[in-house]
Formats: sequence, structure tokens, C-alpha cells
Amino acid sequence: MRCKAGQLFQQMANEVPGVVSAGTLAAVAATALVLADPQNRRQKQMEEVGGNELEAVKNYFDNAGYERWKKIYGENEDVNRVQLDIRRGHAQTVDKVLRWLGDGKDTEGVRVVDAGCGTGLLSVPLVMSGAEVYASDISAAMVEEAKNRYLQAIQKEPLKSTYSEPKFEVADLESIQGKYDVVICLDVMIHYPQSKVDEMIQHLASLADKKLLISFAPKTLQYVVLKRIGELFPGPSKATRAYLHAETDVEAALNRAGFKVTNREMTATQFYFSRLLECERV
Repeated sequence: MRCKAGQLFQQMANEVPGVVSAGTLAAVAATALVLADPQNRRQKQMEEVGGNELEAVKNYFDNAGYERWKKIYGENEDVNRVQLDIRRGHAQTVDKVLRWLGDGKDTEGVRVVDAGCGTGLLSVPLVMSGAEVYASDISAAMVEEAKNRYLQAIQKEPLKSTYSEPKFEVADLESIQGKYDVVICLDVMIHYPQSKVDEMIQHLASLADKKLLISFAPKTLQYVVLKRIGELFPGPSKATRAYLHAETDVEAALNRAGFKVTNREMTATQFYFSRLLECERV
């Protein structure tokens, strides 16, 4: 089934070089839904942890998902083409955030939260540029990896005496407390439905004195179809409940929380797509 579905999509894409019509994509999506049952897989994941959404995500990243994403976000060459593409896409999003924050020139002493820090790809360069970083993740395995990345970084380049040591902590996003200059949450919302995302944005906004930067997978016809096709290829390390979000819904939630979007960019590779929003308090 996996080969046939992939060949079907490739054949349709090749029929019109550079262009895949909405009708063609919709047809492929319909086929995908018949051949696979992603909703059933999502429900099974929820049942395994008593129906708790946060626990389902935590369970995934502490187990089957950890090795996959550690590999993707790592630096080794033992990755396939898709994983390498995702690595490069996420790196582009991180680079954009660092650029928006002044490429390290304006971050010394700035209080930053990296909510959903993963393996520390953003946290570590922020620390090395002088930011006061609080980095958290729902996964203990991911937090440990972020700590290791930081220790490796300061072995190569010791932290300046005037800079602050980062704080890494295992915590879900809504458990974060305090006030910070900048709150950042990258590629986390894909794991939660819009109703949960609205709550997350409200909480993140309550932590931010000045800026809030978030990224999410945008809900468009093209990406909806690509997501459906991807769901044809389930595996224990890929079985996250991926949610797409309409940009209008996300922006509305930001506005309700007292923030306005001041900058936006899209990162789109073959297998990675993420909308990045920079927001300021109104």
C-alpha cells in the first residue's frame, strides 16, 4: 500500500510538471483516507495514556519519537532524505528567529523562554549570545539532550563570565511561570488541536512582557493533502497526531491575548513547512 500510494502521487505530480491541481490533490487525499485510518491511530495513542493529550505527546517523545527526532535534530549523517530535509527546514526556522532577535547582538541580558526546547537547537545559541534562557520541554529525554548540547557547546567555547547559565526543566508549556522579555515556541503546536492551541497562546502571552514568537504548520489545501498522504506511511516513530492550524485562527488567538503580528515568514521545504510569527504586545 505504501509504494502504490507514493507512486500514485508521484505519477500525478509528474503529469503536470511543477503544478499539481487542487482537484488532483483532493483525489489523492481521498484515496489516502480510504487506505489509512489516521484518526483511529490518534485515538489509540490517547487511550494508551488514559485520554490525556499532554501525556500522549510526552509518552511519544520519551519513547519511540525520541530517537527519531534526536537523529533529525542532530549533526550525524545517519539520516534519510526526508529526515535531512526536515532538519534543514527546522534549522531555517531557528535561523530566522535568531536573525529577528538581532543575530546575538541585542540579546545580552534579555530574558527568554524557549517553550518546547527539544534538543536545544535554539536555546544553546541564545545562551551563547548572552540571553538569560529558561528552556523547558514536556519530554525528559529531550531536556537531557538539550543539556548535553549546551555542555558540548561550552567545552568548545566557554561561556563568558558575564553571561548567565541556562535553566533546563522538564515541564509542559502551561506550567511555565514568571515574566520574560521574549517568549518563543517553535514547532510545538502541530501536536495539539486548535482549542488547545488557543489556551497555549493565552498562557504564553501572559509570560511575555515584550515579544512572542511562535511557529505552526499552516492549514492550507496543499498542506492538508500532503499531511493525508504522509499518514499513509505510519510507523511507531512517526505516529504523532499532527494538526494544521489556520493562520487566521492563530492570529485571532494572539489578538485576544493582547498581541499583534509584526512580522511573518514561511519556511517550506519538501517535507517541512512552518509559519513563523513575531508578535508584540499591543
